[in-house]
Amino acid sequence: MTAAAEPLLHKLRAREATIGVVGLGYVGLPLCVAFAEAGVTVLGFDVDPEKPKALERGESYIKHILPETLAPHLAVGRLAATTDMARMSEPDAILVCVPTPLTKHFTPNLSFVESTMQAIREVLRPGQLIVLESTTYPGTTEEVVKPILEQSGLKAGEDFMLAFSPEREDPGNESFTTATIPKVVGADDAASLAAAQALYELFADMVVPVSTASTAEAVKITENVFRAVNIALVNELKLVFARMGIDVWEVIDAAKTKPFGFMPFYPGPGIGGHCIPIDPFYLTWKAKEFEIVTRFVELAGQINSAMPEHVISELGKALDQRFQRGLSGARVLVLGLAYKKNVDDMRESPSLRLIEKLEGRGAAVAYYDPFIPVVPPTRDHPDLTGRQSIEWDLDQIAGYDAVLIATDHDGVDYVGLAGRARLVVDTRYACMRAGAPLEKVVRA
Repeated sequence: MTAAAEPLLHKLRAREATIGVVGLGYVGLPLCVAFAEAGVTVLGFDVDPEKPKALERGESYIKHILPETLAPHLAVGRLAATTDMARMSEPDAILVCVPTPLTKHFTPNLSFVESTMQAIREVLRPGQLIVLESTTYPGTTEEVVKPILEQSGLKAGEDFMLAFSPEREDPGNESFTTATIPKVVGADDAASLAAAQALYELFADMVVPVSTASTAEAVKITENVFRAVNIALVNELKLVFARMGIDVWEVIDAAKTKPFGFMPFYPGPGIGGHCIPIDPFYLTWKAKEFEIVTRFVELAGQINSAMPEHVISELGKALDQRFQRGLSGARVLVLGLAYKKNVDDMRESPSLRLIEKLEGRGAAVAYYDPFIPVVPPTRDHPDLTGRQSIEWDLDQIAGYDAVLIATDHDGVDYVGLAGRARLVVDTRYACMRAGAPLEKVVRA
């Protein structure tokens, strides 16, 4: 154990350490709460000044983080937030939870990670622990993060500790919390691994150490590639079974009664969220460095990326068959903007692509989403910024030529919708599950 690690381990085990969290979004803010609930002082950092301001007012900008959850920690100063990156010298451990998007050429964009590490480098002090949580390709911690931090003149594993721990947040999942989801940690030296393990043991029910940072990075990539590939499989089966007159949802419901050898995945209008649409491309990009073509993973990406176009094609055919009209000039209501049900997270949501593609075909498009009343700014869909959800009014909804169910939020009156709408194109099996009348419902 290095001399720099011993004081940090002592402070962590005594719960006297201050924890810094960079990036106060869907990953960072729950982490702040988990540490605060464990009785540890937390200082959050974000470049968006509105987030620290909201927390200072006692407000939450994430649906599943309630203001009353934040209030006791804010009141006693156990939780605070700032935009002043120079204060990153204060925490004993810093967790970095910043975006890792793709470029327009589907290659990794690590600019947020790099700029954050450059800011940390300017104030890095001996004895600190730096943990990257942002999802990335295996090798990022060693090849990108470590060299930037060591430009400070300090050495990883000797003067400061460095580790990777993949985030595993699942917004809207009421069965698991940040504390009950096992936490994987990996580092390239014993001191860093011990410090990272002690850090997460402050709140996590289970900490799973692995041998290297690259291994921990590979764990996260594997988890999300697994989902992407299986979703692509059921999306392809949906197309095949539809041609055969077989309902893929009925097939999956029956298949999942098998108590072994099968895990249910479900088709949809595409994939969304901050991980599944992005992570496989991080792996395929890195694999090329080793002269490996990830054909299976790339095929899954192609299938999933093609689903919005398939949905629009089915909507166009349904309009033609029922009303003898095409998409041009049609009034379409997209139901659900979030990437999955019951959350206010629309990152990489296929609904955004659906709206833009429909409007590109000449349709007049509105949306309804009780969780996203106004479209926030996005990098890839700036023209949608500021659009507002319609109010739920079946009389108004009956005036649309078609309703496209892209996200199956609970609490929606699918029975009433199917009864009043002129046409419903259901990509989520929502009407069938609700027992709605199906005369005007088309599955896509």
